[in-house]
Amino acid sequence: MDSITQMVLGGAVGEATLGKKVGNKAVLYGMIAGTIPDLDVVANFLTDTITAIELHRGVSHSVFFALIMSPVFGWLVNKLERKKNLGWKPWARLFFWGLLTHAVLDAFTTWGTQLFWPFDLRLAYNTIFVIDPMYTVPFLIFLVLAMFNKRGSGIRSKLNWTGIGISSGYLLLCVLLKWAAFSKFENALETQGIEYKEMSTRPAPFTTVLWNANVDTEQDYLIGDYSFFDNKPITFTPFAKDRLLSREFSERPNVKRLIKISEGWYIIDKRDGQWHFNDLRFGLIPKRDGSFSFAFSYLLTEEDGKIMATEDPKTREDAAYLMGQLWERIKGD
Repeated sequence: MDSITQMVLGGAVGEATLGKKVGNKAVLYGMIAGTIPDLDVVANFLTDTITAIELHRGVSHSVFFALIMSPVFGWLVNKLERKKNLGWKPWARLFFWGLLTHAVLDAFTTWGTQLFWPFDLRLAYNTIFVIDPMYTVPFLIFLVLAMFNKRGSGIRSKLNWTGIGISSGYLLLCVLLKWAAFSKFENALETQGIEYKEMSTRPAPFTTVLWNANVDTEQDYLIGDYSFFDNKPITFTPFAKDRLLSREFSERPNVKRLIKISEGWYIIDKRDGQWHFNDLRFGLIPKRDGSFSFAFSYLLTEEDGKIMATEDPKTREDAAYLMGQLWERIKGD
C-alpha cells in the first residue's frame, strides 16, 4: 500500500500497543515502524532494475525481518526515550506489530509480499489496489481524532479501535467483492464458450467497484473488466502470446527472472524495432488515440552480453487521461 496508508496503520498499531503509556509518541513510532519496510526502494538507486524488482517487498516485508529487527529498533528507541523508563521490550513489541502488519496488508495487493522469506513464496491476494481512499481516509480520521484525546482515556482507545475495525472490515469486504467479480468473469467465459487455463482478477486503481481480469488461453491472453454498475455483457480483448517470436529473449537469464517475477503473466513484443517485456498483472493504461499500453512495460537492451531492463516512463498526461477514463468506466456500461 502507499506510504500514507502504511503510516496510518503503523500509527494505529502503535497506539493500540503502547498508547496508554506514552500517548502520541506511540503513534509517532508506530508510523516509523510502518514506513521502515518500504525503505527497500533504495535498491532502485543501488542496483539494476530487475534486481530492484526482486528485492521489493522481499526480506523487509517478512516475519523474519519483524522478529530480528524489532528488538534492535526497540533497543534504539529505549535509548532515545530513557525518561520513559519502559525498557526495550515494550518498544520492541510496538515495532514488531508495526513491521508485521505492514507486510500483511501488502499481501492483499497485486504485488504481494514475501511474508515467509527466505522461502520462495510471494503472497498476493489481489483484493485491494495499492492506493484506496475507502480504506485509508476513515482510518486516518479516527486515528487523528484519537490523538486529540487524553492519553489512556477510554474514548481515545475506542476511536483508535474503531478505525482499526472499519479498515479491517473493508479488507474483508474487498475479499467478498473479489469473489463476486470472479464469479461474473467466470460466468461470462462460460457463456461465451471460452476455454481457458487460468484466470487472475484484481481491482482497478483506487476502487473496488471496477475489477480487471487476465485470462490465460492456449494462444492468447484475454483482458476484460467489470463494474458492479454494468448492464452489458463482459467483453474480452485478446493479446497474442507470440511465444515463438520472443523465444530468443525468453531463454536469456535476466528475462527468465522477469518471467518469474510476473508469475508467467507476460508478453514480449517488438515495437519500433525494440523489444519490450510487458507484465500483465497490473492491467492496461488507455491512451487518447484509442490504443492501450501495459501498466508495467520494460525496454529490453543488451549490454556486455546481458539483457538489461528499463521501465517505460509514464507521463502526467497519461495519468490524467487514465483517471477520467477510469471514472467513466466505474459508472458502468
